[in-house]
Amino acid sequence: MGGCCCCFPSKPRRENPMHPAAEPLIQGKPNHAPPHHQPPPVINSTDEGKGKDAIVRLKTGFERFKTNIFDKNPKLFEPLKKDQSPKYMVFACADSRVCPTLTLGLKPGEAFTVRNVASMIPAYQKTRHCSIGSAIEFAVVVLKVEYIVVIGHSRCAGIRELLSLKDKGPNAYHFIEDWVKIGMNAKNKVQRENRLLPFDDQCTVLEKEAVNVSLRNLDSYPFVKDRMSKGTLHLIGARYDFVHGSFETWKL
Repeated sequence: MGGCCCCFPSKPRRENPMHPAAEPLIQGKPNHAPPHHQPPPVINSTDEGKGKDAIVRLKTGFERFKTNIFDKNPKLFEPLKKDQSPKYMVFACADSRVCPTLTLGLKPGEAFTVRNVASMIPAYQKTRHCSIGSAIEFAVVVLKVEYIVVIGHSRCAGIRELLSLKDKGPNAYHFIEDWVKIGMNAKNKVQRENRLLPFDDQCTVLEKEAVNVSLRNLDSYPFVKDRMSKGTLHLIGARYDFVHGSFETWKL
């Protein structure tokens, strides 16, 4: 965070040398007047209160978890102190309404989870998207997960952004457009095969098609392809509908 502004003297106002009231450019005696200090920034008590409320909410939530779950399940948490061996790797959207461990009833230690905008997985490329690549490599090579599950969901803002992209024109965001373009092939397919559907219905179709693109992109990772060829790794697509309370799965 930035330092307090009161620690730095402000610059004196520059006078116009052509104005008759201006001080001479060369003074006979040094000016020993103390430097002017700006007053300290005013902290809004309301904002400070909101920050404290947020911290209290987090601490209260943790205490509830510790009392009701952590302390009561030593058989679950004791082994996790030493190591992890999850069966699943789950890709889910960062949408606040989507919580895969809660939705699927997964316990701590069962799923190695990655969440991003629209739960997209780019194709293998060593020089880009190393965060996603390293997560997949760690899950597959080190943890040896048995299943990678990619979950789309209803009313996904990232999918709506993808379907709204124009062929030309400036970007409205710094990162979002370039990221959702991972699903561009899915968008083109949906618009080609479902052009008569309303926009919202096209989004619903695209929520599944974008998952299929991610599943196909997973096959471009050599360590994923190797494990799949041996039958020790399986890919699953899914869509969570929080409007109707449904969950469907499929395989390519």
